[in-house]
Formats: sequence, C-alpha cells, structure tokens
Amino acid sequence: MTTARRITRHRRVRAARKPAIGLLAAAGVAVGAWYATAGAATTAPNLAPTSTTVTLAAKFPYLSAGYNNTREWTRTTAAVAPNGTLRVAWPAADGVHVTPLTAAGKRSGADTVVKGTKEVGGLVAHNDGFALLTRVADTNKWKETAAAVVRYTNGRQTFRTKLTGTASHDTAPLLDGQLTWNGSKYGAYFVVHGAGGFADGHFGDKLSYVSAKGAKISGGWSWGCSHNEGIALHAETTGAFTSLCFDDWRSGLFVSTGIGAPDTAPVVQREQCWAGYCGGTFPSRTGDLVKSATGRYATAFASRGAASAKKNAADASGRGWTVKPRTGTHQVAIAFMKNRNSGPGKAVYLTSAAGTENTNVHVAPYGKDRLLVSWESMKGAKCASGTCTGTFTGTHLRLVDWNGKAQSADKVVNARITGDIAVLKDGTLTWAYAPVTPTYAKPLTGASPTTTTLRVARLKP
Repeated sequence: MTTARRITRHRRVRAARKPAIGLLAAAGVAVGAWYATAGAATTAPNLAPTSTTVTLAAKFPYLSAGYNNTREWTRTTAAVAPNGTLRVAWPAADGVHVTPLTAAGKRSGADTVVKGTKEVGGLVAHNDGFALLTRVADTNKWKETAAAVVRYTNGRQTFRTKLTGTASHDTAPLLDGQLTWNGSKYGAYFVVHGAGGFADGHFGDKLSYVSAKGAKISGGWSWGCSHNEGIALHAETTGAFTSLCFDDWRSGLFVSTGIGAPDTAPVVQREQCWAGYCGGTFPSRTGDLVKSATGRYATAFASRGAASAKKNAADASGRGWTVKPRTGTHQVAIAFMKNRNSGPGKAVYLTSAAGTENTNVHVAPYGKDRLLVSWESMKGAKCASGTCTGTFTGTHLRLVDWNGKAQSADKVVNARITGDIAVLKDGTLTWAYAPVTPTYAKPLTGASPTTTTLRVARLKP
C-alpha cells in the first residue's frame, strides 16, 4: 500500500467536458492511400453504424463536468446478457435508469429505476436482470456518498451491497468506475476518498469482489493508485481481474493487476498526470481493456506523451515522478500488453496533428483479429492547464490490427460513443448515445442540457 500524501480535496469538478479530438488530414490521407493499395484485394469494411431511437421516460443530462469545466459526455453503459438481450444504464434526477432492449436495439419493456442512486459506475446484464455499480447515500465525516453494487432480478432488488463506509474509512463522492463479471463473481473498481485512518483526506482507488449473492469476498485492495485519474478492468475466469490505472503520483498509466499501490507496477505509458493534465486520457476516466484470443491486451487513450520522465527529487518517498509532455494537444494512442501482469513497449500513435485535440478515445474488438479505435477531434485547439477548447470536427472510427497498424481508412460518423460498448455473440458492437452534435468552443459553466431520447448504434464486422 502507498503512504497517503497531500491532504487535499480532489481537484475534479463535474461540469461538462467535451469530447474533443483531432485527426490530421495528412494522417487520414496516408491511411487512405495505404488502404487503397494494401486493401485492393479485399472488400473495404463498412464502418457506418446503423441506429434506432429509444424514447426515455425521464430527462437525461448528457453532459458532465470534467477538469477545468471541460465538456464531457455523461456516461451511458450498454451491456449484453448471455441470451443476447441488452440493457442500457443512464442517470436521471430520480435515480439511475436501466432500459431493457432487444438484441436489435429496440425497447422491450419499461425502465427499472434504481432509486436513491447516482452515477453509472458500471453495468453487468443478466438474463433475469442486471447488476449496477453506483453511489448511494451514506453517513460519514465528508457527508459524501458510498459505492455500492445493486442487483435486480426479475424487476426486484435482490441485494444492495455497500463497498465503502465507516469501518473501512472511505467514501465514494464519484466512481469513475468499472464493474465486471466472470460468471461467478463481480469485480468493482472505483475511486475512493479517505475518511479517517492513514489516508484521511486523500484520494485513491479500491478494487472489491462481490459474490453472486451480494457478499463481499476476499481479494482486491482497500487503497491503490493515488490519485487515480483513470480506471480499466477486465474480468478473468481465474485469479485477479486485470486492471489499469492512471496514477498522478508516479505520473502515467500502470498495470495494477493483483496489487493495490502501483509502486512497483509495470508502466504502460508515462504521462503528465497532475489534475487536469491526465484527467481526460480515458473518457470520463474509465477506459477499455480488450483481450485477444492469445491472451494479449489492448487499451487506447488520449496521450501527450513524454519528452522526459524522471523521479521527482523533491519527493522524499521516492515514488513521485516528473513528466514533461511531448505535445501540447492529446493524440490518439494504443498500447498492448503481452499478458495481464506486464507493461508493453512503446505506444502506437494514430494521430499527430499539433493543432488538433483528440479525446473520448475508445477501443473494442472488431471480428476475430482487429480492433476498432474511435475518438473525437477538434481543430484550432486552445489549451491551458492540460485541457483544451476548439471546434468539433467529428467522431472518427479506424480499424487496426494487434500491432496498431491501420486496417482501414478513417471514417467520420454521426454515432457518438459516449460510454461502454457491448459486444454481442456475433461480434456486433452496440452502444447508446445522446443524439446531439458536440460543441467545445468554451467550457460548460451551467447545468447540463438534457435529452429525452437515446440512439442505439450497431456496427457488425
């Protein structure tokens, strides 16, 4: 475990951060030229998603506050049950709504409203219901919420298990989390705020395991990456679930699998990770972690890279690092791990335009041996304190192989990706998003706008 440091409130202020990202035209031309040559003997993939409209039973505030009030999407999470049906979770004023959908993305019943909850921290779909990682009311010194896993079976709550509390000296004022399921237990990974004990007043992360019946079981840790600026989690059939964290003390992205604090954790990528600088690397600070058939892993993120990285001489603990970024704007990067316990080589960069900001980066499996990388771009980026404003220029899709090499030309689409992507048995990718065009000319300083519809996108390899 790390020793707590910097007694400070978390720097994050929820406002609305923009999915802003940029893809340079030159890169697009280069990719297109490659595909016209190397792909001439094959059929070009159709990267145009289809979609259906779902009417909502309440208003959905589709923007949230990021660092420096940058605009970001309020997370929507799509999950697929073993029988192929879908659930989509989204927050509203009366609690988190879970909307049931058919495999084709059409509403199949009324919402389940999980009363007294805030934030979608993760969703698992079951044939008879779902499990949700969320926040619930709690009594503590900070007057903050607690993290909880809530299970619904056939329309009724079957358990609500709190994962933070007085006994463990922690709260969860926000989650930035992930919930996964391996068929017998849940893994919940989320941000915690120390409320007493050695970590009082500090922010770290926690990994908890919960049984199918809602009992807390062994494994995980009580205090990990400090502060955690981004979380990714992948369920495993045996052993510790594979996890990643963006840590601002060691400054970068690390493999935290099986351990709490990342003091000796393998490095995926060094980044300048102080508040606001690293906070937008994973969208809404939750990332995607894809596993290949051979046991490799891929994750994608917005990166400014590292022109230099060295230990901070002023940090007596020996854990602190100082990283100077290589670029002023974030570029799209994809990194690969050979297994769940090791870091990769150098990240592969998919964009490089200096004046273009890239954000809201996702990666998902596409067929048997390719990956779909998506991001949003904005031109004319003006950046300060690690966050940028600019003119939105599109949501981009690109196929790459498991070495990061382009397998398609870039496709700019209208189907935003604003949360977790569900993968159906036939490989179809499905996600839900607010049907609005982003605007990132200035930070969001007021209340979020709302929508009463969602679009459910489908993309079949």
